[in-house]
Amino acid sequence: MRLGVFVNDLRGNEGILDRLKAEKLGVFLVENGIYHAVIKENGKVSPVIQKQEADYYCLTSDLQTRGLTASEVADNVNVITYDSLVDLMMNDYEKLIWL
Repeated sequence: MRLGVFVNDLRGNEGILDRLKAEKLGVFLVENGIYHAVIKENGKVSPVIQKQEADYYCLTSDLQTRGLTASEVADNVNVITYDSLVDLMMNDYEKLIWL
């Protein structure tokens, strides 16, 4: 199964993400979830974006709304537009869930 997961909160969701098994896992950081892509604590990135077998995405519009830029995003997170998000949802993932 190809699973897309939306994370819209800064609360730790890493425990849930670690338990998810999929042939392809995409994690969409939206709204306040984008902070996982830019905030570092003690020099380390958020545990939410550390799962090796996942593709990570955050929305440009959510970054801009919060006064952040793509250059501040962790290297393993793809910055995408809303149109790209829709394309990914429709073409690359069979099931979508929201955390």
